[in-house]
Amino acid sequence: MAPYFGLKGPRLNTAAIWLVTCPAFLCYGYNQGVMGGLLTLDAFVRAFPQMDTLHTKGEAQLYNSNIQGTVVALYTVGGIFGSLACIHLGDVHGRRRIIFAATLVSLLGAVLMASSFSLAQFIVARVILGLGTGGYVATVPVWQSELSSAAKRGSDVATLGTFIGTGISIALWIDLGFYFIPGGTAVAWRFPLAFQIVLSLMVLCFVFLFPESPRWLIKVGRLQEARSILAVLEDIPEDSEAIDTNIAEIQASLDACGTGSIKDMFTMGPQRLFHRAVLASAAQMFQQINGINAITFYATTIFEQNLGIDPTKSRILAAAMPLTQPVGGYIASLTIDRLGRRVLMIAGAAVMMVMMAILAGTTSEGAGDAALIVAVICLFIFSFMFTVGFAGVTFVYAAEIAPLQLRAAVNSVSTAMVWITNFLLAEVTPIGFSSIKNRYYIVFAVTNFCILPLVFFLFPETSGRTLEEIDEVFTRSKSIFDPPRIAREMARDARIGNNSSHGEFVDKGRDLKEDDERAGHAEEVSVI
Repeated sequence: MAPYFGLKGPRLNTAAIWLVTCPAFLCYGYNQGVMGGLLTLDAFVRAFPQMDTLHTKGEAQLYNSNIQGTVVALYTVGGIFGSLACIHLGDVHGRRRIIFAATLVSLLGAVLMASSFSLAQFIVARVILGLGTGGYVATVPVWQSELSSAAKRGSDVATLGTFIGTGISIALWIDLGFYFIPGGTAVAWRFPLAFQIVLSLMVLCFVFLFPESPRWLIKVGRLQEARSILAVLEDIPEDSEAIDTNIAEIQASLDACGTGSIKDMFTMGPQRLFHRAVLASAAQMFQQINGINAITFYATTIFEQNLGIDPTKSRILAAAMPLTQPVGGYIASLTIDRLGRRVLMIAGAAVMMVMMAILAGTTSEGAGDAALIVAVICLFIFSFMFTVGFAGVTFVYAAEIAPLQLRAAVNSVSTAMVWITNFLLAEVTPIGFSSIKNRYYIVFAVTNFCILPLVFFLFPETSGRTLEEIDEVFTRSKSIFDPPRIAREMARDARIGNNSSHGEFVDKGRDLKEDDERAGHAEEVSVI
């Protein structure tokens, strides 16, 4: 059989998205949503009475609540360590091997979780599931971004938002369906937890049928393999001048970025490595601190307890709300390369800020039925705009902004930030709603407001730029405020056909490493 199913160019990239990236991030989204609908099932609390908060009161209920919160949160703790493990492993073993290994670990966790007969087994399964999920979530966007062309990289990776939202929605609708199973049999919670195994098996079956990242291959010295893959991805002959130019640019970028040691991530140098690691981590942190998981994790509770909707309707609304996310992800994939990453993040944060402010008012004590209808609409708009502005966009941005020598390490750290802030929100949200009630929404109105100037003044636009041209943006920067301006200047020069600066970057790229050594890394983190 011809390699890669005989596919070349954009068709090969599209196949990789649908057969590897899609099931991987459907599984990630599925895991984000599936537990919320199971914790109140009679069959589940009978299997794990230590997490029963429905049929207990007083101190027993408080104790069980703590156990339940800890068990659920252990998944995110596993995700943190799974992401951080890829700091070293991602660049040593390559993108495909890490995706395969991490997916295999998450598959093991899913099997153990669905077959649990004791709380101890369930706890271990949650941690293992998180370890595997953290690993592939940190690696798949890097692999996909390095396979994609500059013109379509944003739309390709932004589809992650569509897949995540679809996965969450599938999980909640499956939970809802099994909520009505009579007799409370164990299948009501075992099947929803086991369903993700199918998605993991798809990734395992297909990941090695697609090419390895050509940039990683060049990094480890496998130039001929990289040349062959670049030719297939661009559907041009291997000996073409365009392939020679691409390889020269990638090698220049590698020379400019130093040794690739993890400690380089905490230094500045000509490529401003620490600066870029902070931007990537901040972008991923924005994805969580805007309040989305406070809404997603506790949607049923918000509809039922805060808005006074009956339990069945609350579950239906909670399951319907993520249906807006695939639509938002699709819109993001259509507009991210045309409007740019910055525009989507700023627009998303602005609308989400307004929605949170309205929610604070419409859910206040004594609000009428009309106000509650407005609150429901705001929750749906919030969910929609999150996917437009953040769900896939920040994964794109973090993968693009990281230098090649440290791309796996930087993406591991930035993805760990997703899990850390995810864990934080899961822990504090019940306390927030309990203590300050509807005013808790104001917290997220403020965080979204803070995102606006940070993105505008500090984040350069990366749309339409090769990964090596993004390196040039930072090479020419002298402060944290320079990259947005320089990116605009480069875009203007490109429009008028002035590419001389980029040519100089390729010609002199290898000398940057020597400059860095002579400077003795004088421009450390204190340069900021």
